[in-house]
Amino acid sequence: MKVSEALDTRITCRAYTDQPVEAEKINRILKSAARSPSGGNLQPWHVWAIGGEKLAEFRSIVQSKIVDNPFGDGATEYDIYPKELSEPYKARRAKCGEDMYASINVAREDKAERQKHFNRNFDLFGAPAAMFFAIDRQMGLGQWSDLGMYIQSIMLMAREEGLHTAPQEAWALWYKTIGEFLGIPDNLMFFCGMGIGYMDENAPINTLRTDRADFNEYAHIEGF
Repeated sequence: MKVSEALDTRITCRAYTDQPVEAEKINRILKSAARSPSGGNLQPWHVWAIGGEKLAEFRSIVQSKIVDNPFGDGATEYDIYPKELSEPYKARRAKCGEDMYASINVAREDKAERQKHFNRNFDLFGAPAAMFFAIDRQMGLGQWSDLGMYIQSIMLMAREEGLHTAPQEAWALWYKTIGEFLGIPDNLMFFCGMGIGYMDENAPINTLRTDRADFNEYAHIEGF
């Protein structure tokens, strides 16, 4: 698979088959992604990959808590989005959400169904395997960028292996539960989770292809 094909076919997969993900694929993906660039070669990423009985245990813990705590452990340790999000970013975020709910025919006024779908985040959309990412608290913005590149590399390598992924910052709401379950050291800050598995090709929600801004909105090319 070409890199361009991996980029073009990568989506946030929100429905999976129950086919298990082979351990050798997880190992290849993580080892290959370690070639991602990082300033000063700090390689500031930390990742936990779980599946099988371990993932089932984790799911059970979260589901036992979510009834009384639908928004997890409380405030996140970082702002997932800026508190005062300006345009055009605010409109892009809103359209992404509306397009997603439209793909599964959930109306804006159907608050119960929307909450039900939001809670699917915390079942990893049914993914048979998961990854969780953290970074040392001493790191700065540059190293957070490095972590993002590592996660992107994982998503592209997953496509080469015939897999799909769902990167989820929503898991930041459960950072305490995740930290306790995985034994994440206190000097590391939890960032996000990611479901990984074989995509359910028949699920309507997986037809969603989010928009991209017009090239001229973000690209500034001179001297060519």
